[in-house]
Amino acid sequence: MTEPGAGTQSEDRFSYRVTRGVSDARLMLASWWQRRWFRRATAIFGAILVLFALFWVIFARDLPNAEALADYEPSLPSVVRDVNGEPVYSYARERRVQLSYNDFPPLLIRAVLSAEDKTFFSHHGVDITGLAGAVVDYVSKIGSGQRAKGGSTITQQVAKNLLLGDEYSPSRKIREMILASRIERAMTKQQILELYLNQIFLGRNAYGVQAASRAYFNKDVGELKLHQFAFLAILPKGPSNYRPETAKGYARALERRNWALGEMKQNGWITDAQYRDATSRPLDTVAQLGTLFDSKRASAGGYYMEEVRRRLIEKFGDNEESGPNSVYAGGLWIRTPYDAAIQGRTRDALRNGLLRYSGGHGWSGPIATIEMDDQWRSRFASSFKSIDYQDWRVAVVVSKDRGGAELGLSGGKTGILPASLAQTPYRKIGGPAFNALKPGDLIVVKPMGGSTYALRSVPEVSGGMMVQAVRTGRIYAMQGGFDSSLSSYNRVTQAQRQPGSTIKPFVYAAALDNGMTPATIIVDGPFCVWQSASLGQKCFKNFDAGGGGPHTMRWGIEQSRNLMTVRTASQTGMDRVVRTIKAMNIGDYQPYLAYALGAGETTVEKMVNAYAALANHGRLNSPRVIDYVQDRHGKVIWPDKWRACTGCNARDWDGKPMPRFGLSGKQAMNPMTAYQIVHITEGVIQRGTATVLADLGRPLFGKTGTTNGPTNVWFVGGSPDLVAGVYLGYDTPRSLGGYAQGGRISAPIWKEAMAPILKDMPKEPFVAPAGIRMVRIDRRSGKRVYGAWPTNDPKPAVIWEAFKPETEPRRTIRKEELDAQAKAEAARAARASASSSRDSDFLQQEGGIY
Repeated sequence: MTEPGAGTQSEDRFSYRVTRGVSDARLMLASWWQRRWFRRATAIFGAILVLFALFWVIFARDLPNAEALADYEPSLPSVVRDVNGEPVYSYARERRVQLSYNDFPPLLIRAVLSAEDKTFFSHHGVDITGLAGAVVDYVSKIGSGQRAKGGSTITQQVAKNLLLGDEYSPSRKIREMILASRIERAMTKQQILELYLNQIFLGRNAYGVQAASRAYFNKDVGELKLHQFAFLAILPKGPSNYRPETAKGYARALERRNWALGEMKQNGWITDAQYRDATSRPLDTVAQLGTLFDSKRASAGGYYMEEVRRRLIEKFGDNEESGPNSVYAGGLWIRTPYDAAIQGRTRDALRNGLLRYSGGHGWSGPIATIEMDDQWRSRFASSFKSIDYQDWRVAVVVSKDRGGAELGLSGGKTGILPASLAQTPYRKIGGPAFNALKPGDLIVVKPMGGSTYALRSVPEVSGGMMVQAVRTGRIYAMQGGFDSSLSSYNRVTQAQRQPGSTIKPFVYAAALDNGMTPATIIVDGPFCVWQSASLGQKCFKNFDAGGGGPHTMRWGIEQSRNLMTVRTASQTGMDRVVRTIKAMNIGDYQPYLAYALGAGETTVEKMVNAYAALANHGRLNSPRVIDYVQDRHGKVIWPDKWRACTGCNARDWDGKPMPRFGLSGKQAMNPMTAYQIVHITEGVIQRGTATVLADLGRPLFGKTGTTNGPTNVWFVGGSPDLVAGVYLGYDTPRSLGGYAQGGRISAPIWKEAMAPILKDMPKEPFVAPAGIRMVRIDRRSGKRVYGAWPTNDPKPAVIWEAFKPETEPRRTIRKEELDAQAKAEAARAARASASSSRDSDFLQQEGGIY
């Protein structure tokens, strides 16, 4: 127990001791301050502190975090793989391939160290000797306008390139040195060198030694030889000084390369024999390549790769600011269904069709025009116009006289276009094309030998074609015009066009879902419709004022009878028709009868996908040009719920159940309805508007289409495995000419592309879904037949028809009646051949029904 007053006395004694200690310290400090050496030492120490603070504020305060380099990921191009997993294309603003330290050949590392920093493994970020030389050089060049040598170590170059930038000033140099020492503490020498060799710019848009190896030698870095390693090692100092495509640059590069080899010999890293052999060799560089993956597998796929790029940018963005998985910096690996063989067939067939159509229409005019002055060469280069067709080239008209025109071509080359080789009529104004040429016109020419060129015409008409897998929606090929080098506008995915009669199968599908059958009799004759209170009633009739009379639905589809389609749509209800069209993702239309004849707009991609759904028993997939996307580390980042198929690639069966894939897509149409439409449109190939395809001799379905004008001609169809669609028309719609029809123009293009593709595929029939009943009927009347069987004749009297349960025809027909009908049919065919009038001609004259 503490006595009263004890605590107060203790506190007083403590206060006294503290006060006495402070007073003693003050007295001692005052005593020292009287001494001169103490005051000087204090001033010096204070000045050092102030200088250190100023130094930190000026140079070190805002330096980046060196530790972040351990996780640094450089910008990498995104690489596209084809259906077989082979790299075929890249999206790159900077050509770069990232390697690990162990992937770099030891001779390459020694060459780089000899040329750039031979004491790299012994210094701590700064080479004092090299720094001193750089300071002397800088002082000697002050005021001269010349740039002093850097004296930077590899670590300093990493700091400059990745974190500081390329400002030329002493302050940046000091910051570089500080950061280099920090980097040396944060990372190993191997990690620093790996960053450097992956990041350094080496010319030809190549960043890093692997990309440069491909750019200069078209080889991987592991395939290079000593003299090639030495060439790469000299490039960091200034790639533009050593451009091998110029005589001056080649000589400089050869001299500098031999110097680097001498440094390697002096350092004891190569022998005398190696040195002599390497210095005796030429540079061995190749001509500059266009892309990271220059492959014939992707040469035809410009439109396809551009569509992949558009969809990737929509999903991930295009640059580093968009996120870590951007297209041009994220290093993505994109697996696609792209098939180079199918794409090549598709491209060639569409091009040939466009050239066939435009062949008799004359010269289409210049593809572009530039201003002609002393800067025309740079303007021509920056137009980025080129063409990838045979040996055709884009040229600019530099000057013209009566005998010919002087041409400028890429690469600084020139040529002559004689007037005699430019006599094709100019379709817009008439007269020879040569008369219309003027300086500044960009034209397409063909080499004729020497420096002589002949004028060629790029088709003004265009179109699109696409090939898609039925069961998965994977797009194997896509050609959106004549040449993506001339225009990236993709007529497969971007052009909104009227589909014409290719929409009819979906009109009749709505009818089949609402009580009709393939054997339902529909009148092919005049049809009246109430348009509105202001427009009143409009009646339509066939051109000859008569009609084909009553016919089956099948006949109406096979012969593409417009009036039968309009009558069917009216009886079914246009609200049901447009609902079916929307469910198939073709378009969202108003319930007007015009849309039953293809007045609405859609794309080739949507139409092909809808026809693929028909062949897939009504199951609609999303059309896709991308299977999945991996980030730079191999993780699948799209689709979100992607799962690998474990065991799918096993060499031997392990006794476990085989992997089973679930159905993809959604059920957009009754499977039996979809099969009925496919079964009916097989008749379009056998005896309808696309008989040009009948000699392929395999199960095919499809439908032609021709829109008013005619402005667009179509064919869409395929086999149980592949569906393709093609359309042809002008970008600004105008008439193609009265003779233009889908069966005459588009179906032959489809045939040219698909015949070689389908040739090696098994001839599989279209398989009916459960519930379908195959019944023998009379093809003309739709009546059920007993006692007679279908034959191989393309126009048999008896055919198999597909019916849903309990919808088979109740009416029957006898064999003798069939024979009588055959004779009547022959007589009708003879009469029909005397007149080529069609109801479509009448509708065209009447402006359609809208």
